[in-house]
Amino acid sequence: MARPEKVRLGEILVQQKLLSQEQLQMALAEQQRSGRKLGRVFIEHGFVTEDQISGALARQLNIPYINLKFYNINPDIVRLLPEAQSRRFRALVLEERRSGLLVGISDPTDLFAYDEISRIVKTNIELAVVNESEVLQAIDRIYRRTEEITDFARELEADLGDTYFDFGALAADTGLEEAPIVKLLQSVFDDATQVHASDIHIEPQEGRLQIRFRIDGVLHLQTEADIRIAASLALRLKLMSELDISEKRLPQDGRFAIKVKGQRIDVRISTMPTQFGESVVMRLLNQSGDMLRLEAMGMPRALMERFRDIIRRPNGLVLVTGPTGSGKTTTLYCALAELNSPEKKLITVEDPVEYRLPGVNQVQVNDKIDLTFARVLRSALRQDPDIVLVGEMRDQETAQIGLRAAMTGHLVLSTLHTNDACSTPLRLMDMGVPRYMVGSSLQAVLAQRLVRVICESCSQPYQPSAAEHEWLRAELGESTGGRQYFHGRGCSHCNGMGYRGRTGVFEMLEMSSAVVEAANDSDPSHFLRVAQQEMEGNTLRRHAVALVVAGRTTIAEAMRISNQMED
Repeated sequence: MARPEKVRLGEILVQQKLLSQEQLQMALAEQQRSGRKLGRVFIEHGFVTEDQISGALARQLNIPYINLKFYNINPDIVRLLPEAQSRRFRALVLEERRSGLLVGISDPTDLFAYDEISRIVKTNIELAVVNESEVLQAIDRIYRRTEEITDFARELEADLGDTYFDFGALAADTGLEEAPIVKLLQSVFDDATQVHASDIHIEPQEGRLQIRFRIDGVLHLQTEADIRIAASLALRLKLMSELDISEKRLPQDGRFAIKVKGQRIDVRISTMPTQFGESVVMRLLNQSGDMLRLEAMGMPRALMERFRDIIRRPNGLVLVTGPTGSGKTTTLYCALAELNSPEKKLITVEDPVEYRLPGVNQVQVNDKIDLTFARVLRSALRQDPDIVLVGEMRDQETAQIGLRAAMTGHLVLSTLHTNDACSTPLRLMDMGVPRYMVGSSLQAVLAQRLVRVICESCSQPYQPSAAEHEWLRAELGESTGGRQYFHGRGCSHCNGMGYRGRTGVFEMLEMSSAVVEAANDSDPSHFLRVAQQEMEGNTLRRHAVALVVAGRTTIAEAMRISNQMED
């Protein structure tokens, strides 16, 4: 391909009637004032979209436009261009061809970038236009810190020598900014944030240290290192979270905050002594307020509107149930974020405080000083709150205080570990809560799970197995023929998993007069029958099947939810 000619972006867009002359002059003046790229000024002012700019350049230069969202990128090919140059020129090597390399670049009119890339890859290049935002996302995903983390781990091993003591003393020193241990941890957090990991597991094994990330509920091995660096990593993390560095025989819990790419991440840390050293698990909690929206949880619209109506009631108990890691706390915080206003006093009692909300009084329980859920809850009710969030109904005392508060004019939100919505009122009664209290105070129970979502970049139709057809037929009560089902084949966007992200699966039991009446009956089977009739088939399983039919998740994921319910 010949070296591209220098062209003016503004003139191209005016020529192709995507921009008016007045808009161009306005953008040029803004560019002169701010020094920003002209294309960025066009997009920020809403004159044109990124797709329109890329399409216009492709037509003008007679080169292809590639949508990276649906392009299966080969990481090995991409790495032919070093990360620094890839970021600098907003360019990715996409294909190896007989005539040279195909390079996707956001600004194909940049002659200096063309010359530099040609010099670095030492072969002919052909250009294609790609969107800048998609290039940056791809760079973050592909040039992950895996090699860097391994290199820092090796550097640590070399510095460590044959003893732990010297490095431990160094780690306690405040002037540590450039030490490998800090670089290693920074790289681990950067990488975990890039791939949207929810947890980081640092686990000493016999003869090696493994670091794993939990992504969309599944653990993935990130790197393995020399076991000798395990003590130094644990020590530095304990210092960051202000834990007792001398205590290695007992589990400890703490928290600290870090800033990664402009985002504040709260880190909950748990240490536990194991056979080969201290195991450290960190839960990453993104404190971006825009994440706490009910719309982002994946609730069906009708259910979401009913849930909103219930949480806006002035009093009563609303429970969210499900196993650990099913998103219960996030749902409750979404509800709190909607209810939070200057006219209302909100108090939370948690162990630990997971998200920080402005305007909300949040209390962390501490069993060591007898600051229990029940004790804090009693004090909280004397603080004249309108809404109280109790992290978990762990025992009879907490449940009774919460229900009594709901009876006396407070809205109480809490979680409980149960399998489904129907069994939750019975669980409260099993805990020793009087039937009349459950019937009069409990407003609704929302049960939820999380399912993985098919990666939209590699989603494709597939033929379900005979067992999957049989399961679907039983769930839908009809023939499964004629429907199309999807799965992800695995691509560079989803790290070969076929899934990218998760969404919620929900069911809700409202305490109608019929359900309340059944709750006062001593026969639990009668209550379950009435509760199931009240829900009219709007169950967790049915919601999961609806996501399968809509092509958002796989039959295997829906079956996994079904198996959890049976367990």
